[in-house]
Amino acid sequence: MKITDVKVAVIGDHPVVRVITDEGIDGIGGVESPRNQTFFKPQIEYYKNLILGLDPTDVERVLLHIRRAGGFKPWGSGVSAIEIALWDIAGKALNAPVYKLLGGKIRDKVRVYNGNYRKGFEGYTPEAFAENMKWMKNLPQNFSIIKQGIAFHGSPMLKQMPDFQYGEYVEADKYGNRGVMTEKGFNITVDAVIAMKEVLGDEVGLALDCGPGMTASDTLRLAQALEPYHLMWMEDTITGDYTPYVHPEYFLQVTPYTSTPIHTGEQIYLRHGFKDLIEQHAVDVVGPDPMDVGGISELKWIAEFADLHNIQMAPHGTVDGLIGLAAHVHVGAAMPQNFIAFELPDGKPSWWWDILEGIDAYEVKDSHIVVNDTPGLGISFRIEEAKQYLSEEDTGFFDG
Repeated sequence: MKITDVKVAVIGDHPVVRVITDEGIDGIGGVESPRNQTFFKPQIEYYKNLILGLDPTDVERVLLHIRRAGGFKPWGSGVSAIEIALWDIAGKALNAPVYKLLGGKIRDKVRVYNGNYRKGFEGYTPEAFAENMKWMKNLPQNFSIIKQGIAFHGSPMLKQMPDFQYGEYVEADKYGNRGVMTEKGFNITVDAVIAMKEVLGDEVGLALDCGPGMTASDTLRLAQALEPYHLMWMEDTITGDYTPYVHPEYFLQVTPYTSTPIHTGEQIYLRHGFKDLIEQHAVDVVGPDPMDVGGISELKWIAEFADLHNIQMAPHGTVDGLIGLAAHVHVGAAMPQNFIAFELPDGKPSWWWDILEGIDAYEVKDSHIVVNDTPGLGISFRIEEAKQYLSEEDTGFFDG
């Protein structure tokens, strides 16, 4: 079997790749990427010319041709999308679900948390956070873990609280706001977390997405203040989320001095970026995104390495789309026992649920998705339904 073409399209809000072979088997992959990241198409075109003619079922050999050309989020997305499509092909060719090719499953259902299932709200106040948490607790997925953005991860709310930090807050996409929290900002944040936990009780775990942008001292002060509330983790406090470096020494000013778990990793590309974080025990939880880190086998390797060091795994996945949802379930089934849950993505717009065959098997019930045995990722495009959503420049996506 040989790769004959790699096609790319943006369908709704999700860039998608399709790897085509000379034996009539194709594979699909996607990225952790909003639609406006127009670099994705030329990136895939560049990679395509490096892998044409290779056997797609030799996944690692193919990746050796393109892996070095990726980078920190979002520049690893193209490599990740192709890797996932290759596993899809391999599974179909061998008539096996992808999780079997990753070593087999150790769990029959995979835990998820709310991820893309959230809504915005007005005001950086404890009352607003509590009301929002009531809404999320009552979602039909019955999430056992809910994550909420606070501090520098709460940009829309912080617009209404100019005295949250010392310094001007700039509202701009991907702008790295950072700084020292005011006493008022700190106290309201603590009160907001307490208000959310009063809603959730001990039935639902609460995770916090905090930045990046907090100082190490503010992170430690907040983590220690919240120790009585048994948080799942505090995520991306100092670095993370589009930050092209890791700085484990910053987290080492925090993690050893609090019982609140510290989490980071969604922006990191490849296992190499996790080496120091894990070996130095700089964090308690790592959260690579399979659509950024280099794919699902890369994610599994990191999970195993973390497990050797008693570090937990909670993968990122907010905007991975429905192809990402399937990929998460397969790798989640095969990861070691340090796996906690992955962040649940969704298809945007909602008609994405109508253009994929097999996606109904990925329904969430009581915060879990049952692992299915359909070959490959277990999903495929309903081509005639999907064609109506292709742009004029992408009309040939399903050809070949």
